[in-house]
Amino acid sequence: MKIVPILNIEQFEHEESTTSFYSNNLKQHLKENETIVYKPHKHDFFLCVLFLKGSGVHEVDFNSYPIERGSVFFLQPGQTHCWEFHSPPQGYIFFHTRSFYEFSFSNTKLTQFPFYYSYKNPPHLSLTTSEVLRFAKCFDEINVEYHQESIYKEQKLASLITIIYIDLSRLYADFGDSKKNSSPTYLKTIEVLDKLIETGYKTQKSAQFYANELNITPKHLNRITKTTINKTTTELITERILLEAKRLIVHSNNSLTTIAELLGYEDYAYFSRVFKSKTGSSPLAFKKRYDRYKV
Repeated sequence: MKIVPILNIEQFEHEESTTSFYSNNLKQHLKENETIVYKPHKHDFFLCVLFLKGSGVHEVDFNSYPIERGSVFFLQPGQTHCWEFHSPPQGYIFFHTRSFYEFSFSNTKLTQFPFYYSYKNPPHLSLTTSEVLRFAKCFDEINVEYHQESIYKEQKLASLITIIYIDLSRLYADFGDSKKNSSPTYLKTIEVLDKLIETGYKTQKSAQFYANELNITPKHLNRITKTTINKTTTELITERILLEAKRLIVHSNNSLTTIAELLGYEDYAYFSRVFKSKTGSSPLAFKKRYDRYKV
């Protein structure tokens, strides 16, 4: 039984909110939702947060990122994360559903932005002092618009976050290299491959299967994945399996044997060897390391 809560956008909405968008001062947001935001959880929406003050650690899918002035984080639906603050944070946060954004711009997809393009791309960006000042004004404008009632409110909110997403994409660390080295066709193939792996990784673990689904050869698929994100198809499949394994080990009450079976491994010993070879830790040792998350 999974014990990681999946937070729905309606849990955060105010009376003046739209049905699929939320914005708040970060300090106020954390205070109002302290019972849920500090424990590991998932969302059913896209989230963007800017830190103006504070320090700590943000763990996203078992990767840790520092929190400091100028930190920006982007989260996609389904990612598990939690906050640990060492000093009081201040800043802004907003989130929205996919439909909120893509309904406003019928020919535009959120996956055009590098931080939402793939789960493999880091969910973190660090801004310089001058950039922090510039983006703080943008986030504040979104927050003001959200908390007032004006005509064309949703249209303006969608336009404002588009400007932020475009400007942040230009600063995003790996954006230039990925665009320079990858053709639109390659990028589209990776997007479809991500979706195929997401639905099939528990039962389909061979690169040949996904190449067949894409009507290309395994060799060509590997060429595409290596060119765009410098990983083989098999590495991408294995990464997704290991991510789900970690989530289940830490955030479920299932036995390790059951977890292996849920992920398509009838032989637990083999699953354990794969897990240890890729993470440097046995499933049991990994479980003990994260016992602090049990509630």
